[in-house]
Amino acid sequence: MLEEGLSKLGLSEDRIYELLIKYIKEIELFNQAYGLVKVSDRNELVVKHILDSLAPLNIFLSLPNKKIADVGSGAGLPGIPLAICMPDTEFTLIERMGRRAGFLRNALAVLGLSNVIVEEADMEKLSVSETDGFDLIVFRAFKPLNCGILKGLLRLLGSGGSLTAYKGRRQTIEEEMNLLRETIHWEILPLEVPFLEEERHLVLIKE
Repeated sequence: MLEEGLSKLGLSEDRIYELLIKYIKEIELFNQAYGLVKVSDRNELVVKHILDSLAPLNIFLSLPNKKIADVGSGAGLPGIPLAICMPDTEFTLIERMGRRAGFLRNALAVLGLSNVIVEEADMEKLSVSETDGFDLIVFRAFKPLNCGILKGLLRLLGSGGSLTAYKGRRQTIEEEMNLLRETIHWEILPLEVPFLEEERHLVLIKE
């Protein structure tokens, strides 16, 4: 299923497949102890987490992406699958929980990813100036996205940067975004996740 899903996304390199298999095995090894993801079997992990993380890859490749942050990274989703497919991009996985940050460091060592670092910290406590801010921030963690969280995320962006939120149903997204009173520009981009019949969208947010 992973191999076929990657092919549907245009990602047929052996290197990508082999690294993702290693990553999946690391999640399965530590999931029960750390509560990384809620899944019933490997197929659900592949579809709802790995392929879902990679579905907007072409969108990210079309945006400024030299420095990307995955905020509230948890098990490393979507940051680690994206970093595997974007080896020339610097990734920062921001995770406040110590055990999960430890899992991330171990997974990166197993995978041998040199383009990723882990920041064990609350998003609000990170010190980032406009000159060293991120080009792109990705996240799946914030449901719903509120004004306080949005303000904290925007603070981490460099000039011209974008926020991208993985979301589900379009109607729910519109209701959520219309509640935000910040002066921002946003658009909803449809995503196709192989083998997933549920609605998935990416919300692209700019100041």
